[in-house]
Amino acid sequence: MPGHGDLDRQLEQLMECKPLTEAEVKILCDQARAILVEEWNVQPVKCPVTVCGDIHGQFYDLIELFRIGGNAPDTNYLFMGDYVDRGYYSVETVTLLVALKVRYRDRLTILRGNHESRQITQVVVKFKCNLAEDSIVSTICSCTLSHNRYGFYDECLRKYGNANVWKYFTDLFDYLPLTALIESQIFCLHGGLSPSLDTLDNIRALDRIQEVPHEGPMCDLLWSDPDDRCGWGISPRGAGYTFGQDIAAQFNHTNGLTLISRAHQLVMEGFNWCQEKNVVTVFSAPNYCYRCGNMAAILEIGENMEQNFLQFDPAPRQIEPDTTRKTPDYFL
Repeated sequence: MPGHGDLDRQLEQLMECKPLTEAEVKILCDQARAILVEEWNVQPVKCPVTVCGDIHGQFYDLIELFRIGGNAPDTNYLFMGDYVDRGYYSVETVTLLVALKVRYRDRLTILRGNHESRQITQVVVKFKCNLAEDSIVSTICSCTLSHNRYGFYDECLRKYGNANVWKYFTDLFDYLPLTALIESQIFCLHGGLSPSLDTLDNIRALDRIQEVPHEGPMCDLLWSDPDDRCGWGISPRGAGYTFGQDIAAQFNHTNGLTLISRAHQLVMEGFNWCQEKNVVTVFSAPNYCYRCGNMAAILEIGENMEQNFLQFDPAPRQIEPDTTRKTPDYFL
């Protein structure tokens, strides 16, 4: 097993956007699995901590996030999922975050998003730039960046010549916690609430170590969205539900919470409060898909639970990586 020296060397390499070898990725995922299997479906987190939304393979914007928010381990981070797909550098992005988790396990919390899934990383998903609306149904659409080559599976094929690295990471994704709870007050997750889950104890009782199901409570946590309309609604994504302010207020009251923090939806300012301020969306991929023109944000929770949003613009524009240098047999 590599020691801290090996990990520190790998982190230096990853910070320069240079991927690890297939063998190094396998060892890293084995180490990460041993850590994540000990974490909970509702993982407790202490403040101060900085809460982050979707990254989606936008590696240089992740580096900008660390520049704005502070480097690990000097800053504690909680990432709410969607590390892969859509951006140019899913491999480097997810490898860096997993390596940071292994190196600084108590300083970094990484939750599962709906894209940390075998199915979603392999298909072309429906995407509307103004809504950031994934659909669980595989659909070709007009967005230029919804081509499969920007999915995590095909990126692994391009960069390694086989799907082994994709398998190592997607097997690891099954172990990621579903939600986190900051100081028993702020509930953090990727998507939203579920009509099957009234309490945090209901969530604690789920068997999370599996591929994300197409329906049911675990699916809802990763796919649902808040809505201006009251009650539960049918989600346009084809998975999860929409939930109103009344649903969020009842969940918060039942569980003694002050706030639900979630990601999953593009918001143009990088963060967006629901009307009653009991739910906030945080989105951390600026100029999403290199074309949406949105700002990104992170949410700092201070030592006394004070809240501060930091917004940031994209890192200087990166040139699309050369996708022709290694063409696996898959494309021939």
